[in-house]
Parts: sequence; structure tokens; C-alpha cells
Amino acid sequence: MSNAGAGPAPLDRTTLGWASGLIGVVIFSGSLPATRVAVMDLDPVYLTMSRAAIAGVLAAIILFLLREARPARRDVVPLLIASLGVAIGFPLFIALALEHMTAARGMVFIGLMPLITAACGVWRAQERMRPVFWLFAIIGSAMVIGFALTSDTGGGGIGDIYMLMAILLGGLGYAEGGRLSRRLGGWQVICWALVLSLPATLPVALLAQPDWSGVGLPALAGLAYVSVFSMLIGFVFWYSGLALGGIAAVGQLQLLQPFMGLALAALILGETVGLDLALASVAVVGCVAGARRTAGRIPVKVPR
Repeated sequence: MSNAGAGPAPLDRTTLGWASGLIGVVIFSGSLPATRVAVMDLDPVYLTMSRAAIAGVLAAIILFLLREARPARRDVVPLLIASLGVAIGFPLFIALALEHMTAARGMVFIGLMPLITAACGVWRAQERMRPVFWLFAIIGSAMVIGFALTSDTGGGGIGDIYMLMAILLGGLGYAEGGRLSRRLGGWQVICWALVLSLPATLPVALLAQPDWSGVGLPALAGLAYVSVFSMLIGFVFWYSGLALGGIAAVGQLQLLQPFMGLALAALILGETVGLDLALASVAVVGCVAGARRTAGRIPVKVPR
């Protein structure tokens, strides 16, 4: 039978997952520079609560307009865990960290995210990888930690601790949201997670408002970016990618984020990206790229 006139073959789930995840990472790459700009004029706690509240109100409108059914009772606790990780914990500790370090330094810590996300994927989604995967991931993480302890790129001390807390909570939120997205859908998970966080985020955002006369346009632009893109639109693509392509495997795309973020930090904030910082990022990317290829060959057990 002739195939003339047939359209292109549809992309498989894994390819769609990688494509969706890549879009999410591109959007997330602007988060640290935007947060760095915003905390120059805004308190970190206010920034965290307001970005989640703004995104939560938008999410509630989307759910209402599309008449989306409420999540099942069994999904409420996992949604709250995802919300704690990505709507509150990760952005709060990122904002606190960026009061003590440059966005360029913070980007190096993002190199730990694939390892943490993969570990949480094993814990929460029963994914399995071969030992060589963990070898690559641990070596890459050791390089990140060693760089953080020995380099002089600004920050250190409490800023590094805040960044590590952000990454731990963010990895948990990524894995939990990716697991739920297999059943609920990517945009539904982030929307419901943000709506469930509103009772905590909205009152604080309203009560902790700054003196707006002292807030410049760059800080407002940073707030707008992290509220709409980092907190909502990016997660629509990211959670869909994790659900389609696997949490551990697609999670390795986060290794592109330091490169994109470092470039943005240099272009937007005028931060200096030294050779040691660039080499550290390249080394970590190389290690976790090997882990990604290993994870790609391992069957993933999807819980029912």
C-alpha cells in the first residue's frame, strides 16, 4: 500500500517528554537571574509568597474556566507535597540564598538538581537505575560541592546552605509532581498544587506588601517573570516532560540550566563568569550526561 499523502509519523512519548522538558528548562533558566533582580528591592519571604499567590490565582482561573474536576482525595497529600517543594520551599530558599551570593554561583548548585530529582524519583515513583547511573551522578555532585567549598565566586556560608535546602525541596517537588502528572496531567498538577497553597501564600502576600515607591521596574519585572513563567508556565511543560519521559531521565535536562542561566546572569546582571565557574559547570554536565544515557536504557516501573 502506498504511503503517498501520509503525514509525518507521530512522535513517541519519550521524544515528546524530552521536548516538553527542554522547554521547561529554558523557561526555568531565567528564574535565578530574575529572582536576583527582584530581591534587590523585595523581601525574600514576600517574593516567595507573592509569586506563588499570583500564580495560584491564575491557576484557579484556569481550572474554573476549563471546568476541571477536583482531584481525588488520595491525590491531595501528594499535591501538598509538590506544593511545599516547588511553590514555597524551593523559591523561598533560592530567594534567601541570592541575598548572599550571585546568580552565577547559584547556577552551579543547580547541577545538583538532576541527582536529587532522580533520588526522589526512586523514592516516590519507584524508578530504578543501574549502579553506574549513581556513580556518574555522585561524581558530578561531588564536583559541585567541592567547587562550592573551594571557589571564591561570592557567597558561601549561609547562602550555600540555603541553596542546598532549595535543591532538596525542589527535587522532591519535581518528583512528586512528575509522578502525579502520569495520572492527572502536567498542567492540572501544577494548577492544583498552586491553588492548594493559596491559603498560606495569599494572606502573607497581602499582609507583607512592601513600600511600592521603593520598588524599581527591574524588581517588578523579576517578580512578574518568576510568578507567571517560573511558577506556572514552566511547570506545565516540566511536569508533562517528567511524566512522559521518566523522572530520572528527563530530570537530567536540568544540566543545561546552568549554561543558560550563566549566560543570562552575564547578559542581564553584568555578573562575571570566570573560567573556574565555567569549567565546574562543564565537568558536572559531563558526569550527569553519562548518568542520563545510562538511565535511558533502564526500564522504568510506573506505579498503578
